[in-house]
Amino acid sequence: MSDDIKKKDENMPEDLPEEEKKEQTESESTDAAEKKSEGSDAEKLKALRDELENATEEILDLRDEIIKRTKNKEDNLIIPMIPLRGLTIYPNMVLHFDIGREKSINALEKAMIMDQHVFLVTQKDEKTDLPTTKDFYHIGTLAKIKQMLKLPGDSIRVLVEGICRGEIEEILFEVPYFRCSVRRIEEEYYNPDDVSLDMKALMRSALSKFDEYLSLAHKGEKDIYSNIASISQPCRLADAIAGHLEIKTEEKQRILGAIGAMERLEILNTVLTQEIEILNIENDINVRVKTQINQNQREYYLKEQMKAIQEELGQGEDVAEETDEWMKKLKKLKLSQKISQKIEKEIKRFSRMQPSSAEATVVRNYIETMLDLPWNKSTRGNFDINKAEAILNEDHYGLDKVKERVLEYLAVVQLSKSLKGPILCLVGAPGVGKTSVARSIARATGREFVRMSLGGVRDEAEIRGHRRTYIGAIPGRIMNCIKEAGTNNPVFLFDEVDKIGADFKGDPASALLEVLDPEQNKEFEDHFLEAPFDLSKVMFITTANTTETIPRPLLDRMEVIDVQGYTEEEKLEIAKKYLIPKKVKEHGLSDENIRFMDSTIHDLINYYTRESGVRNLEREIANLCRKVARKIVASDDRTACYKVTPKNLESYLGKKKYRFDIIDGKTEIGVTTGLAWTIVGGDTLFIETAVVPGNGKLELTGQMGDVMQESAKAGISYIRSIADKFGIEEDFYKTKDMHIHIPEGATPKDGPSAGVTMCTAMLSTLTKTPVRKDVAMTGEITLRGKILPVGGIREKVMAAHRAGIRLVLLPRDNERDIEDIPANVRKKMKFVLIDTVEDAVEQVFVREDQPKETAEN
Repeated sequence: MSDDIKKKDENMPEDLPEEEKKEQTESESTDAAEKKSEGSDAEKLKALRDELENATEEILDLRDEIIKRTKNKEDNLIIPMIPLRGLTIYPNMVLHFDIGREKSINALEKAMIMDQHVFLVTQKDEKTDLPTTKDFYHIGTLAKIKQMLKLPGDSIRVLVEGICRGEIEEILFEVPYFRCSVRRIEEEYYNPDDVSLDMKALMRSALSKFDEYLSLAHKGEKDIYSNIASISQPCRLADAIAGHLEIKTEEKQRILGAIGAMERLEILNTVLTQEIEILNIENDINVRVKTQINQNQREYYLKEQMKAIQEELGQGEDVAEETDEWMKKLKKLKLSQKISQKIEKEIKRFSRMQPSSAEATVVRNYIETMLDLPWNKSTRGNFDINKAEAILNEDHYGLDKVKERVLEYLAVVQLSKSLKGPILCLVGAPGVGKTSVARSIARATGREFVRMSLGGVRDEAEIRGHRRTYIGAIPGRIMNCIKEAGTNNPVFLFDEVDKIGADFKGDPASALLEVLDPEQNKEFEDHFLEAPFDLSKVMFITTANTTETIPRPLLDRMEVIDVQGYTEEEKLEIAKKYLIPKKVKEHGLSDENIRFMDSTIHDLINYYTRESGVRNLEREIANLCRKVARKIVASDDRTACYKVTPKNLESYLGKKKYRFDIIDGKTEIGVTTGLAWTIVGGDTLFIETAVVPGNGKLELTGQMGDVMQESAKAGISYIRSIADKFGIEEDFYKTKDMHIHIPEGATPKDGPSAGVTMCTAMLSTLTKTPVRKDVAMTGEITLRGKILPVGGIREKVMAAHRAGIRLVLLPRDNERDIEDIPANVRKKMKFVLIDTVEDAVEQVFVREDQPKETAEN
């Protein structure tokens, strides 16, 4: 291009001015550049056209190839394929099998959607779970699915009928199931008159040998042979006989892979000859064994027969190795002579038994259990009292009596070096930590921990085991737990001992008498083991909600420790130190994501739970953590902080579930404040009384129990005896009807502790004297008006404190129980000890001549 410009420069007139020459040169350069750009675009366009033409030619060639291959395989079937493990299916055979592999299920579902045809092949190795192309034979059977049934465990039972042979030409894809191109192999059809003599001879030989095979294999069903003998087609005859033979997979596949009738019958005859020889050898073994013994030694004959079979199969060494291993293990245990002889005798007995018999299973279980028991193996344990105390305080808040008793035991063991394990019974309401503290005791003492729940146990064999006369006998759960612990001095927890039942199978509670008696459990004998085992080193702990349902003899063997419910302040500390950190961690939160105020926890305790323990409190805290976790995920801000306050608590947990009565301090006639104990703690109790004209009828409402009704009647009799002292009409019991009601009638109430409260309320109504509601009282009354002690003082005083009451009247004999009340509550309360009903009247009656300040104090 530069040459062209040069030539053009040479042709320029020389007489032109310099400026005109310059302009003309620039114009010609611009025209040359435009021509060069136009030429470059044309070249690119031409290249693209050439590439498009080449791609089109390739597509057309590929189409022609697909058409060609399709024409070559017009007779092939494109169907799903299922590889079978240990199963070979022949044409005209109907049978069912189970499939569970994902690929096989996908193939089956695809076949059902199509025309219900599937191609079945046999795997070369049954152990292969994910077969590939090399793991199965390529000659199989085209089958039609007759029926399919879904079974539990995501498996499917399929009923199929073989149609014809087929060979895999090409595997199109393997995921999500095997899909193959299969070439049908049609069977040769023979006219009965055209069958050659050689083939007839092979057919007769196969039938004859099959008849002999059935008789030797003890499969002499007449229907099988008669049905097969009626088949006239050689190919079908060979397939029918092969389907009834118990031979290896390779042999069955050889028969399936033989296409021609002659070849198939020859292979079948060879296989039948081999099987008949094997069966004859087996029968010879039986005959040889029978000639060695007589009819009077039948038991010995059976053992020798099994021995001969094992020798023939090379399996006799397994039992000998097992017994030798047991004998070595027995010598290492160094047991007492009596127990060693017993185990050795059972080992020798097992060596002479048939391993597959039911009795041999029991004997094997017995020997293995005896050898696995920790006869002389003990855990050293932890005797450091300070360390044990730190572990107990780390795991649980409160429970001082339980901790003190465990530390006392460790101290005595450290001094005496030998002490029988204590048998403790922890009694308390649900959720107070009885089971968890037992696990903590095991950690503090450095021992293994085992737990056995006795709730609903009704069979004595659960404790003592089954006698070995029963098939399937096993040892009791106690010895099983000891075996699993691997030591003879674990911490053993019997949970829910108060819920043991009894029926015709025996009384488990009676069986526990020996286990929980320190003088007897040194030689505890399980029915299955029939040998004494020392349980005296085991630290037994039992738990119960009440002692009333525990049999007295069993209760007498245990040291009862009362695990009292937690106070509100204790629950607050437990929530802050244990429950909140635990739940925050479980829900994937951090201390910065959720914060609780003390007042919030107080409201959780008072208005959303009502229990002695902290189980429901833990649930509600977990509920709050879930709500906050959802908010954090929804906002996608992992650093967000949510503060739970009493004001927004209802937005998280809904309306308050419970309420507590707050005493307003007003005085009323005939209404007194009592105190009650429930399984979830204490509660206040209002006694309402009314007197109406009548004929002396006493009406009691509010679901009062028999004991509470008797207390009310005793109060009426006492009032009649002192009527003149209080200015009451002597015949009031004839002219007036008395009605006593306790609110919350849906809740059953019982017990004698409301006697003084009901008597005071009735006196207030009969004398028309107001009663202070800010004074609570409890105590049982007698016909002489004396006040007797009652239980549950700690829980009752806590309920009074929660309701705003600061003056409580207690029986004088309950003075010792005041020390059990938490110090922070005790300081805020005033306790008045009373001996008679008149002492209570002096404290609660508001008389007209009494100064107002005193009445309201």
